[in-house]
Amino acid sequence: MDTVDKKEKYCYEYPRPALTVDCVLFGFEKLRLKILLIERKDEPYKDCWALPGGFVEMNETTEQAASRELLEETGLANIYMEQFHTFSTVDRDPRGRVVSVAYLTVVNIADCKVKAGDDAKDSKWFYLEDLPQLAFDHDAVIKVALSKLKDTIRI
Repeated sequence: MDTVDKKEKYCYEYPRPALTVDCVLFGFEKLRLKILLIERKDEPYKDCWALPGGFVEMNETTEQAASRELLEETGLANIYMEQFHTFSTVDRDPRGRVVSVAYLTVVNIADCKVKAGDDAKDSKWFYLEDLPQLAFDHDAVIKVALSKLKDTIRI
């Protein structure tokens, strides 16, 4: 079944966690590493900075959700990303039990003209040493992504 009727109700005997995706985009500017963040338009963490991402819809894979969320929140399309970790700390989201599949890539910042949209009120590149306070557990997500990046390129 490719699509799910949005009016369809799900009744389970046991509670189920929600599934989200987080997108970690690194890029270099003058040999310094930067990361793309969005400023949240809505609660929770309204006006805070976060990684692009969001909830997986019933009719899509996590890969499709990552691409969709990145496009909706930053205007970036056709960006290759690799899954690098699943984050499942029980209290990582104040809305309830949420598990996130995280995706990672390195891009040429000059080729990535970002424009905030959907539930992002801004979208901007930050130097790693100048990160604002982050929403959710995104500091931990970035730490794992940076470790993965260092392992991959041996820096």
